[in-house]
Amino acid sequence: MILEALADFLTLSEFGSVLVEGLAKASLYVMIASGLTLIFGLMGVLNFAHGSLTMVGAYLGGLIMVVTVTQTTGTVGRLALFFVAIVAVFGALSLLGGAIETQVIRPLYDRPPIYQILLTFGLTLVIDELVRIVLGIYGMQPLSKWNAALATKPQLLREPATLGPIEVRWLAVFEILLGVLAVALIWGFLTRTRYGLYIRAGSEDAEMASALGIDVRRVFTVVFALGVGLAGAAGTLLMWDVSWGASVPLAAQTLLPAFIVVIVGGLGTFRGTVAASLVVGMTDSVMTWWFQNYIRFTGLPELVLFLVLVVTLIVRPQGLFGVEEVGGH
Repeated sequence: MILEALADFLTLSEFGSVLVEGLAKASLYVMIASGLTLIFGLMGVLNFAHGSLTMVGAYLGGLIMVVTVTQTTGTVGRLALFFVAIVAVFGALSLLGGAIETQVIRPLYDRPPIYQILLTFGLTLVIDELVRIVLGIYGMQPLSKWNAALATKPQLLREPATLGPIEVRWLAVFEILLGVLAVALIWGFLTRTRYGLYIRAGSEDAEMASALGIDVRRVFTVVFALGVGLAGAAGTLLMWDVSWGASVPLAAQTLLPAFIVVIVGGLGTFRGTVAASLVVGMTDSVMTWWFQNYIRFTGLPELVLFLVLVVTLIVRPQGLFGVEEVGGH
């Protein structure tokens, strides 16, 4: 049976579909984890509220789509409004992130890391409960997919795409393109802009950067704002994907793989985040195919992701591209 399953898996149609789905999942993971990586890489802050902020971005993105999309809006119009929603959510969450950094996180920089961990974890509980209250006020089920937002998706993205003998989802191709675009923009910002230079200098030696005239505190605020904005933008894309949707449990569903990606890649390194996203995304896709087609136990793919984390911590504790010490003030 194992040999038959392996032969089935290695056919061009099945292997190609699994490969595309793995790249799509990797694209989602890199967008979710990038903000977490930026925040920890410079500031040394493990933001446990990252998942909740991603969930807020999913609801805000869905709200924009529900308000702006009508029955007469075509596929091109809906795609355009979706990108408008990404930009709007990124801006709104960036402002929220800047406010959180200046008013909540900054007073704890000189205290032990456990204070920041407890604070961001408490912030997660507050955000989740506030969302549940709002959903309750408007009569929406907090534990279900947000059907109103899902109904605004273009029909084109729901249909399968045929690439030769390979049949994949158009949405998967769309997610891969957005993931490549997000990686290119973040990489260009970090390596080709003056503010990216400030961020890299601050992550290497905050004291020396400050002595050279760089306002490190302002850089901290900008980085935290960008990290939260990226979380919101990723949430908007997850709202678009039927397999995720906008729901309160989305906070936990995104936080766990984000931490796995960040740890496997190496804390605070964007290159490691990209590489780990590919590893985790492909592992998730392959295991999902095997367990859904032959073992039929849906909980095992998530278990395998944690096994990847455990093996990485045993073999290379600093991660694929990590260093022994990163972040801090």
